[in-house]
Amino acid sequence: MTDAMLLGHWYLVQPGLPRRLLNELVTALGWIWPLEVAALLVPTGMFSVWSGAIDDGWNGTLGWFWGACAVTTIVLVFVTRAALRERQYSAVMAATGLLYLAILTAFGTDLVARAVLDQA
Repeated sequence: MTDAMLLGHWYLVQPGLPRRLLNELVTALGWIWPLEVAALLVPTGMFSVWSGAIDDGWNGTLGWFWGACAVTTIVLVFVTRAALRERQYSAVMAATGLLYLAILTAFGTDLVARAVLDQA
């Protein structure tokens, strides 16, 4: 996620670069991110938080926050792919901003899972 966003910033200062590498990174994110989220669901994982087997200390709110972050991250990756299909230079600007948001939601996914599952 971070590599794609940083590469997007590089494209902003060097607009003549081919978009192939950025497209490849974003496509790889679309395949890898669901696998990472699935790994956080397996026992003892976030399913245990949703079922109540693990108390998150917030009456399940952190479990739902985790789910929202996970879904939002993959949605942002798909929207970034759509933005990169446009030919204008502003598409790379939009993709970089979307990837920045995806970093924040991916961080939320990782951080909440680690914090809640550390108690298990």
